[in-house]
Amino acid sequence: MNRQTNTPSDPPFGDYTEIGDLDESRIRLFREYIYTYYGDAGRSFPWRETTDPYAILVSEIMLQQTQTERVLQKYTNFLARWPSFGHLAAATLAEVYEVWRGLGYNRRAKALLDIAKLVTGEFGGKLPETLIALTSLPMIGHATAAAISAFAFGNAVAYLETNIRRVYIHFFFVGRAKVHDRELLPLVDCTLDRDEPRHWFYGLMDYGVHLKKTLPNPNRRSVHYSRQSEFEGSDRQIRGSILRHLGDNKRSSAVALIEGLLYDGDRIEKCLAALVEEGFVAEDNAVYRIGD
Repeated sequence: MNRQTNTPSDPPFGDYTEIGDLDESRIRLFREYIYTYYGDAGRSFPWRETTDPYAILVSEIMLQQTQTERVLQKYTNFLARWPSFGHLAAATLAEVYEVWRGLGYNRRAKALLDIAKLVTGEFGGKLPETLIALTSLPMIGHATAAAISAFAFGNAVAYLETNIRRVYIHFFFVGRAKVHDRELLPLVDCTLDRDEPRHWFYGLMDYGVHLKKTLPNPNRRSVHYSRQSEFEGSDRQIRGSILRHLGDNKRSSAVALIEGLLYDGDRIEKCLAALVEEGFVAEDNAVYRIGD
């Protein structure tokens, strides 16, 4: 039930914790605000100019926890080097990492290579369309699967990411804190433009970026909100340094790694062991290299 007795005619609309009163006129008004902004100030990215499932998959994996500005050049270089699942499946992990370097969260580079091998080996070279099949692939959770489903295949599925979350909290959860995604998803679904899911979600994301720049971040009122942990001195930084060292030197002993990197030796060995366990690094007679 709408908890605000005199809901304003202009957004934000109030608290729609219960969506029973969200009628078609309010949905139309909401869409009008989003599409008006999108028409005036929508952003342009190369992955928005294609429906190629492979290209969209690459963009979605790269965009996980990474700003669009950092992704742009890497995305273009990656597709120029490996324009299809077949081309990527034939690459080595060292080759993929060399192009990936600088994006961070290096597990994603290995995930893309593993996905390419699975798609060519088990799906006949075509990315599957269903959410169940997509989420069976490495590093593809429900949100990434929904994005791929909408952007590559035009499927009208409820999709929620950080910018979209910001929009729905701002418009429909006025005065609320600790908003859970399970409260947002029904609103995402009932307001979804099922005829144009691609452009609808692009519009929502762009409006979410606009809100972040102009208001205190509404996502702070999400139960899922957390600040990213410090990178400096983290295991993530050490792992990245190990991979850069191996990328530059091709092969290295643990002793050489410890001597060459300015971190505690025990932590380097711990991170190195984890990279070997994950298949990112291979070991041959106590000599390490980026995996196959």
